[in-house]
Amino acid sequence: MNRIISLFVVFMVLFLSSPVLADDTRRELARQSTLEQILQKNRLRVGFSTFVPWAMKDKKGNFAGYEIDVARKLAADMGVEVDFVPTKWSGIIPALLTGKFDIIIGGMGITPERNLKANFSRPYEYSGMSILANSKKAAGRNSLDQFNNPQTTIVARIGTTAAMAAKKYLPKADLRLFDDEGQALQEVLNNRADALVASQPFPEFQTIKYADKIYLPLKGDTFTKEPIGFAIRKGDVDFLNYLNNWILVKEADGWLMERYRYWFTTQDWKGLVE
Repeated sequence: MNRIISLFVVFMVLFLSSPVLADDTRRELARQSTLEQILQKNRLRVGFSTFVPWAMKDKKGNFAGYEIDVARKLAADMGVEVDFVPTKWSGIIPALLTGKFDIIIGGMGITPERNLKANFSRPYEYSGMSILANSKKAAGRNSLDQFNNPQTTIVARIGTTAAMAAKKYLPKADLRLFDDEGQALQEVLNNRADALVASQPFPEFQTIKYADKIYLPLKGDTFTKEPIGFAIRKGDVDFLNYLNNWILVKEADGWLMERYRYWFTTQDWKGLVE
């Protein structure tokens, strides 16, 4: 009988204290949330790298571009300041994981490989790979297959989905990788490479600028489609929930589409950076 009473007392103590323990657990999870830390510090730290027109430096040395607009709007809706942390693309996920910034907003394609290391929001945009080619070295070529041979030199930016796409769709070509798309483009312009693989609309914009030297073999079509998402550290459901719902709202009210059209379908912003 004494044993039964003792078990009953233990059960009642656990039963009555469980709401308290649950509340403590919830408070601790909230305290550890990146979202909570951002609100307390009144600052959102954004990691990114430069890709035209996702993020660039304008004539005054400030950052401008689609992702810059997105980051500023996200911070404004959170009621906090924003800090931009330019980071080499090849090391941007390790920098996120070590806490150098809170989030990657940088035109990052969602891939299974990246998702093993970081959590992604729902897509807030889609991109695709395009190819631009040297008008002399690649004259007459108008299909992807015509670039897939050992005699063709393809350039792309290291650590990007463009590099991954080049390896996948042009496995026979000589692939050379560079830290910056500008460097890779110069290889094509200076006749040292046949073609460059990059996210749309970078190739399209460059062929307008250098129409006498390069062209679009696929007539502006992309040969891949990839979802673009925010990347954050793993284990943070509160922050992820906020980001997903923010994207949902900004899609519904048309803000994301309006900004996309401005940066990707017009040249109205060119005077800011040239």
